[in-house]
Amino acid sequence: MSLPIKWVRDIGLEAGDTLTLTPMPNKTLLVSSSAVSKEHSALNATIDYVHSDSAENNLRILISHYLVGYDIIRLTTKKGFSAYDRKFIKDSVRQKLIGLELIEESRNELVFQCLLNYNDLPLTRVIRNMYGLVLSMLEDSMTALRDHNVEIAEDVIQRDDDVDRFYLLAVRQLKASIEDIELSEKIGIRHPRECLGYRLITKSIERVGDHAVKIAKSVLKMDLGVTADDPIFKMAELSCKVFESSIDSMTEEDLQAINKIVVEAKKVSQFGVSLEPQNCEGSGNIELSMILESLRRVSEYSADIAEVAINMNIKRV
Repeated sequence: MSLPIKWVRDIGLEAGDTLTLTPMPNKTLLVSSSAVSKEHSALNATIDYVHSDSAENNLRILISHYLVGYDIIRLTTKKGFSAYDRKFIKDSVRQKLIGLELIEESRNELVFQCLLNYNDLPLTRVIRNMYGLVLSMLEDSMTALRDHNVEIAEDVIQRDDDVDRFYLLAVRQLKASIEDIELSEKIGIRHPRECLGYRLITKSIERVGDHAVKIAKSVLKMDLGVTADDPIFKMAELSCKVFESSIDSMTEEDLQAINKIVVEAKKVSQFGVSLEPQNCEGSGNIELSMILESLRRVSEYSADIAEVAINMNIKRV
């Protein structure tokens, strides 16, 4: 078998080295070399901290490197970090990025390394963790609405950071799996085309979490709770149920069964429209209208998830 000379030189292949041939889903063969050491394969990035930008903007650049798949990320500055910038970056990485740990620190440099083992957190588990967390946020936000419990509402808002952590981890996994077939198998990706589907699903779950936060924030603006027999709680129950069904549809092979979930989700959304207050000027009516809108959005995102599940279950021609 002839090999491209540039490829041979780039990876440092020598006579006697072992090559691995991996069958790909598109019926091609992936040729890889064991000559590439772990040190060589580890991805390193150096980011210059831009003091003219905000700490948030610099953090966004760091997060983008995490999502792309860099294993070691160095944040450097000749001027040195201010006390605020240093604390903001360190706290934000700790709160938002799973597996990324600070391993070195000096006046001019912060070095982070991703220590995550993908075998410990396969993609399906990440999605299930996201779903369980978001569902509990939805349920608790409605409990806060009923009892006007400010503490529960504030806790729901705080938990959104954990949802974002799982979402960013899922994005990192999906981007890495596109380039690494072995990693795809480790995290449960059967075919590269599934990556787009999972990307859409995780984004939809993350957006449902955002609406749970919006409900909690609306509760904080209200003066009183809402009686348990109010139809809005029936709407919340239906929205949570269809959200749960949409997640289950990811493992459902019966396309007609998944189609029923899409139809049901759209019915729930229409039910929410029928509950819209006729007069939004009364005490708490504006907040209730916003909560109903969020619950409708939950059902609509659930329909999106189920539609993606249909697309992912269609057998490739």
